[in-house]
Amino acid sequence: MRLAKKATAIALASVMAMSLAGCSSKPAETTAAATEAATEAATEAATEAATTAAAEAATTAAEAAGTADVSDKKVGISIYKFDDNFMTLYRTELVRYLTEDLGFKAENVVVQDGKGDQAEQTNQIQNFITQKYDVLILNLVQASSAPEITDMCKEAGIPVVYINREPDADEEARWASEGIAATYVGCDARQSGTYQGEEILETSTKGDINGDGKVSYIMIQGDPENVDAQYRTEFSVKALTDAGMEVEELLLQRGDWDQAKAQQIAQDALNQYGDKIEVIFCNNDAMALGALQSIEAAGRTVNEDIYLVGVDALTEAVQNVIDGKQTGTVFNDHFAQAKAAGDIAAKFLAGETVEAVNMVDYSKVTQENAQQILDQLK
Repeated sequence: MRLAKKATAIALASVMAMSLAGCSSKPAETTAAATEAATEAATEAATEAATTAAAEAATTAAEAAGTADVSDKKVGISIYKFDDNFMTLYRTELVRYLTEDLGFKAENVVVQDGKGDQAEQTNQIQNFITQKYDVLILNLVQASSAPEITDMCKEAGIPVVYINREPDADEEARWASEGIAATYVGCDARQSGTYQGEEILETSTKGDINGDGKVSYIMIQGDPENVDAQYRTEFSVKALTDAGMEVEELLLQRGDWDQAKAQQIAQDALNQYGDKIEVIFCNNDAMALGALQSIEAAGRTVNEDIYLVGVDALTEAVQNVIDGKQTGTVFNDHFAQAKAAGDIAAKFLAGETVEAVNMVDYSKVTQENAQQILDQLK
């Protein structure tokens, strides 16, 4: 209705301008002044109409996205542990996106540290439920706890968005079949593992530095109960064998995503196997940073007599790729994941139906594109 009135005003102003210019018997300067006034009126009306249209379009877009009014809604977030490098980036971007882009009040977005203890995290979630939070975003300590936590949230009528650590396929299928307001946002870890293997294949030796016809490697794994660790471990090697490379596993050991543990594992392996180690696969960049410390201490040189790959694209790791201290990493896009998690939380609050699984792509990080990725991270 308001736009129609503005359009009418524009039309009338235009008619006035034409009439004054063509039909007036007053002096020319009077006619010109009147014409100018009419033109200004028309311009002002058009500008106001455009502004109104833009505002109404923005409101419509916000409502369509389920973000029209979330300022009074409370979001409870629990991260498996705060001192994880990648999840620090993720939670920081998630809070920024929720408050700055989606309009949640900062005081209504509460983030808690699970401290790597599932019992501690479950207690946090129970407190969120007791305090009647409107939606939960959870990075589980143990993905296997998802069925229990989902049922708690379902009983309380609170939708839940799981991030980063994926519950198993049966649990995700249950959400869909039973119409439960639960979803997972993350990346397919099989893709990240495949990319790690491809980065080795893209080297001049395809990983076979000593030319004995096989790629001898050690694998520093995250938490073996975590599906991301399982898939990265499996598919990094599978990429090599699918390409026709023979492989030799010298060591597979859990490093629990921890830099210090990975440093010790790499140190012991280098002492034991020496030059036989051609590749060190790490399930994340924190462990790759630890492995690099041991590689350098042993007098080895990345990309000359040993290869090293990780996942996450931590700033330091990407800089190491640029500097030739790490063969490659895989960008675990926390920007896109945080946006997806926030948008889906808002959709739940708007009463929309949400898919049970929502995946974001990884990206390979090599010397060719590392600076571009680093610029984005900064």
